[in-house]
Amino acid sequence: MAASTPFADLARTAAAVGATRSKNAKRDLLAAYLRALPESDLAAATVFFAGRPLVDPTAKLGIGWVQQGAALAAASGADADAIRAAYLRHSDFGDAAADLLTVGAPDGLSVGDVADAFAAIASASSADDRVARMTDLFRRADAEEARFIGRIASRETRIGLREGLLEEAVAVAFDAPLDDVRRAHMLTGEIGETARLARSGRLADARLHVGRPIRFMLASPVADAAEVMKRVGHEAWIEDKYDGIRAQLHVGGEGSAQLFSRDLNDVTRSFPEIAEAVGTLRDEAPLVIDGELVPWREGSVLDFASLQTRLGRVRPSKALLAEVPVVLVAFDLLHHRGVDLLEVPLRERRAALDALSLPERTAERMLLSHLDTARSAQEVDRHFDDARERRNEGLMVKDPRSTYQPGRRGLGWLKLKKALATLDCVVVGVEWGHGKRRGVLSDYTFAVRETDAPDARLLTIGKAYTGLTDAEIAEMTEHFKGVTLQDFGRYRTVVPEVVVEIAFDRIMRSSRHRSGFAMRFPRIVRIRDDKTPAEIDTLDTVEALFGEQATGRILLATGARGETERIAATGEAEA
Repeated sequence: MAASTPFADLARTAAAVGATRSKNAKRDLLAAYLRALPESDLAAATVFFAGRPLVDPTAKLGIGWVQQGAALAAASGADADAIRAAYLRHSDFGDAAADLLTVGAPDGLSVGDVADAFAAIASASSADDRVARMTDLFRRADAEEARFIGRIASRETRIGLREGLLEEAVAVAFDAPLDDVRRAHMLTGEIGETARLARSGRLADARLHVGRPIRFMLASPVADAAEVMKRVGHEAWIEDKYDGIRAQLHVGGEGSAQLFSRDLNDVTRSFPEIAEAVGTLRDEAPLVIDGELVPWREGSVLDFASLQTRLGRVRPSKALLAEVPVVLVAFDLLHHRGVDLLEVPLRERRAALDALSLPERTAERMLLSHLDTARSAQEVDRHFDDARERRNEGLMVKDPRSTYQPGRRGLGWLKLKKALATLDCVVVGVEWGHGKRRGVLSDYTFAVRETDAPDARLLTIGKAYTGLTDAEIAEMTEHFKGVTLQDFGRYRTVVPEVVVEIAFDRIMRSSRHRSGFAMRFPRIVRIRDDKTPAEIDTLDTVEALFGEQATGRILLATGARGETERIAATGEAEA
């Protein structure tokens, strides 16, 4: 068996990839590195470049920033203030680790050593054990090794290597057709396994693994019904866009069930009523169904706020299960009786899904999505209003000829979801961004006024980091630096003078903010240079919108001075 490759070689390759802007140069550097690896290191190294610490995509490292910081402190001898200062200097945990760790073990680390260490951290029985194992890994690393260990553990390599470019590198490394690599990655959901298949010339053997989630197909947002018909053409399949939790149901050949959330976490125990209902589908297994978990009672969708009471409950009580019953609304079938269906047109996938007779067989714990057809913008608008009457967010619009594209946002699926309203708020706090926005103040905390009185208190209601251009963020960063009231490191309070218009999908009761409310999916529409903080919206406006949204109707956005406009949601991407 070949010896494992030095991890320092991986770190140097990653640094070289990050140092060039040329996509072809990145691809070729990575391809050369992958080609030279022994078989035993290929899967681990490939997933490291993908920004994941573990080869098994269903496993979790189980260590966050606080634990990583504790491990870095123990390994380097730096105190908490030094750790914080290093992080603030770089806004990158890997760079902070490289700053503080300068001497590694004499024999160095191998790719296999790092893969084994990450696996041991993931399987550790306690937080203290995970910190101890991470500490040992840092102690064995030199500065450059520590940089990429920290980045991989944080799932941010920051070397400008997107998934598509990694697929290209695998194709070049092993002289494989790029389309075949992409297809294998789509089916397996695992780039490390894809690389191994490519090396051995077995990409055609790629299969979807029941019990291993793949990424969900995403929808592109559209502004109105006219754009829907322009993009889809003469026939659009229309489904309600449900306000719930995207879920992927895997049913094994023996009838066992696993539910995976959008972030590919196993949430089966949190929704036992769905798992129990799956037993009636044993003769159809193995199955993989894409759908949405929604709160449901007596034929009607409940408000999303009720579903929030079940989020994070690993083992919900019987009382909670009765109080907030949940159904899985199924809208796609990805695998049936050993056959992968992702490359089959939606028209055929839906026919196979309908043939399962889900509501009858699962005692209505699983339902089929409400499906219509539209051939004009007027019909799309009518279906949109009907969906809102059914207390749903809007519409999903699908091309019946489309195949299933995991993790991709094409034109096969569209979403029409108008924002509930907008509020004019004032920025009261800002935070340094992450990733490509490190070094700029890009996350804005904003507030409404308690009343119209001149001396009314400002009450926080949310935080947003989408909507502004890079140029606007850079300009506002300099502005906020000059009006900082208190600097707490990553977060700083600022003079409340910048007014922003915020669009959102829903208002919910919340103890997180001083207003007593929170926005769902807030995004910045624009900076209101034409308004002063005295003109922003008040708590009364928030209360009124909260009361009106219970009707389930589309609301028109009313600003602080009575201006009315209809807003199309274009921010957060939740299919």
